[in-house]
Amino acid sequence: MLAFGAFDPLHKGHHYFFSRARELGDYLLVVVARDSAIREDKKREPGEREEVRLKRVAASGVDEARLGDERPVNDPYRLLGELEFNVLALGYDQEPSEQKVQQELSRRNKHGVRVVRLPPHRPELYKSSYRR
Repeated sequence: MLAFGAFDPLHKGHHYFFSRARELGDYLLVVVARDSAIREDKKREPGEREEVRLKRVAASGVDEARLGDERPVNDPYRLLGELEFNVLALGYDQEPSEQKVQQELSRRNKHGVRVVRLPPHRPELYKSSYRR
């Protein structure tokens, strides 16, 4: 079971996401976005440094947490080919689309991987882009 995200900051919506993802498999690996990825993808500075976010995710009941690739990167989907998993969980508002992920998995001969879009948990309260 694999999940990706920035988790900046980590909040109750993310904890819900982890618990739902855990239901899909025996082992939950979470890839935490690097600071450079947040700058590139979200066009802003991270609210918390990657080391802090990684430690918080690792302490949140997942089996393993690791940092993603530094940006810029030639292939933003590289880890899909390198990591072992049979289910990929996407957040309700997470890019890319399930179709794009399936295309990238197929390019890497990972045809048996299930891509699951998980539902939100009170997105009006727990969405990282809402700054208080």
